[in-house]
Amino acid sequence: MTNQARKTPDTLIILFWVALSLVALSFLVPAGSFLVEVDTDGRTLPVELSSFSVAESGAPGTPLFEANPDRVGFLNTAFEGLVSGSRHSAAIGIMGFLLVVGGAFGIIMKTGCIDRGVRALIQRTEQDPILVLPLLFFLFSLGGAIFGMSEETIAFVLLLAPIIVRLGYDAITAVLVTFVASRVGFAASWMNPFNVAIAQGIADVPILSGAPLRIVMWVVFTLVGMAITLWWARRVHARPELSPCFASDDHFRQQQSAQTSESGFTGRDALALLIIVAGVTWVIWGVIAHQYFIPEIATQFFTMGLAIGLLYLLPGRHRMAANDLARSFREGAAGLIPAVLVVGMAKGLVLLLGGTDPSQPSVMNTILFFLASGLAHVPEMISAWLMFFVQSLINFLVPSGSGQAALTMPLMAPLGDLVGVQRQVTVLCFQLGDSLTNLIIPTSATLMGVLGAARIDWAVWARWVLPFLGIYVAMALAFIGVAVLIGYS
Repeated sequence: MTNQARKTPDTLIILFWVALSLVALSFLVPAGSFLVEVDTDGRTLPVELSSFSVAESGAPGTPLFEANPDRVGFLNTAFEGLVSGSRHSAAIGIMGFLLVVGGAFGIIMKTGCIDRGVRALIQRTEQDPILVLPLLFFLFSLGGAIFGMSEETIAFVLLLAPIIVRLGYDAITAVLVTFVASRVGFAASWMNPFNVAIAQGIADVPILSGAPLRIVMWVVFTLVGMAITLWWARRVHARPELSPCFASDDHFRQQQSAQTSESGFTGRDALALLIIVAGVTWVIWGVIAHQYFIPEIATQFFTMGLAIGLLYLLPGRHRMAANDLARSFREGAAGLIPAVLVVGMAKGLVLLLGGTDPSQPSVMNTILFFLASGLAHVPEMISAWLMFFVQSLINFLVPSGSGQAALTMPLMAPLGDLVGVQRQVTVLCFQLGDSLTNLIIPTSATLMGVLGAARIDWAVWARWVLPFLGIYVAMALAFIGVAVLIGYS
């Protein structure tokens, strides 16, 4: 697994080669533009596909260096991408959003309130352990839906795998109720700031809009996952030797139980969890009642993290020093710097193609025209399904949700306009395609870390999870179909 991870190119390396390819493409593909009109939401959209025309200047190619802000050279890509947009859009607004939210959740995770809450839940239900499995699945799915819990599941697998195996189940069950549950929530989220919010911002769709359908989808996805988890857990509990990781689970069976009679969960931790619930409720209320956008939502998450941080400054058990909280905010924000750089660099790629204004001659418009021409006679639902599979394939190369949103949404959103797919549907195709394949792709660092913590070989996991993934792909296509039929917007 380590060798595989070492061979996987970094996302920035992929973007660099994409940039070189786009430079070469600019010498071959002429710039073009569309006749446009302004829709009821104030967006500038092409009148129709036939309004496309090639610019008289032909294919000038991308310069190596260009100081003119209206034309980006190859060496200007990084800086121009990082400083583009406004506080309400990509890339500046989204990058600031990521850093602030990352810092806030850095504080929350550093306090350990979530970790101790899970420990307390395990201990209180140990008399009837089968009851805790669906509850754990629900909680981790909720975490994935609300704040994009993903990498954090590695620590929880390390914590829970020995406990769950000693209760008569297997390491796959531990992965199901942690990592898989979080990815299910991530895929069906209505408010995840790291994929839904970013994709909607780039696609110029109101942040956290379209929540009702996504909430229904999350409920269905979560219930199906809970049912599969219970089926597998009961099967393994009855005949442990049926588990494909039965041999490797001996490592956990032989460990002496590290549990103590006291989980360490305190009233302060319970209050912190209540603050998280209140903060999430505040975000939902602000978006629905007052149309809060990127700046306001970032402030709400910051307030949530600040309130919990101040709570743990008070004397008592699990008290933290002010410097510890400041350091955790900084480390949480620093952990998202790779995603921030990817957002900026991906925006630079869009600028290399001439930007996203359909009325101005650009290579981007020409590419969109040819892609849309291929889908012009395809039903809208087929187009949406194809978008889902394209996003799934891209996820093998760019497992980062925020990075994939920045890379693909500038192209997919206007492509959807040209072929009649609502932008909200395009975002739905992105979030499902981006998230579900992370259950199996070896390029996902989080998946490989989780499997390492659970001592499960990737090939063993891939064989087990493939039918599970097939069920969710079928459900994803069904929900995309429903979204198309109801004119989801």
